[in-house]
Amino acid sequence: MPFTARDRSKYPVVIGCDEVGRGALSGPVVVAAVWFEPETMPRKLLRELDDSKNLTAEKRRELTAWIRETSRVTVAANSVSIIDVRNIRNATLDAMRRAIMKLQIESPVMIDGVDIPPGLPHNCSAIVKGDAKVPQIAAASIVAKTFRDGLMAKLGIKYPAYAWERNAGYGTRHHLTAIGLHGTTAHHRKSYAPVAQYLIDLELSAEMPDATLEAIAE
Repeated sequence: MPFTARDRSKYPVVIGCDEVGRGALSGPVVVAAVWFEPETMPRKLLRELDDSKNLTAEKRRELTAWIRETSRVTVAANSVSIIDVRNIRNATLDAMRRAIMKLQIESPVMIDGVDIPPGLPHNCSAIVKGDAKVPQIAAASIVAKTFRDGLMAKLGIKYPAYAWERNAGYGTRHHLTAIGLHGTTAHHRKSYAPVAQYLIDLELSAEMPDATLEAIAE
C-alpha cells in the first residue's frame, strides 16, 4: 500500500491516467482516466489504492465500485484492428487522449509511463511507476484492469479454449498452446510476434508440400 491517509494534502489534484493490455496477445488496450481531490477521498480508500497487479481480482472490483462512487472516471479502448494497423503505442496514446478529454475537466494530467498523448490542451506529465506515486494513476490502473478483465472473461465464454477468463489474453503457456492447437480468432493481435509466427507457419504449411517444409527445417 504505497499511499498514506495521514496527510492527504501532499498528493496533487490531477487527472491520473493508465492503460491495461498493452502486452496482451488478444483483446483491446483499455485506458482509464480518474480525477479526484485526495483531501476529500475516504481515508480507507486512499490507503487501499495500489498498482492493480498487486491486488486480487475481488479487491479490484470492490475498489473500482468505490472509485466510481467518489471520483470522476472515464474509460476508452482501442480494438485489435486498430492496434494492428496503428501499432500498440499509437493505439494506447489515442485511447489515453480520448479518456482524458471525455472527463471534460481542466486539470493537470499525470500519466503512467514515459509517453504523453499528443493533442491534449492539458499540462501533462509522464511518471515512471506512477501507479505507486500518484493515487489517481493507481485508481486508473484498477479501473482499467477491472474493465478489461471483465471484457476478456466475457469473450472467454465464446472462445473457451484460450482461457481468457484466467489469462486476460496474455501469452501464458496455456494460451500459446491453444493458439497452436486451435488457431487464432478475430480478437488476436496479428501484428504480435507469437500470433504472426503462427500465421506465417500456417501459410507456409498450406503453400508448401511436406517435403519442402522438411528441407527448410533441415
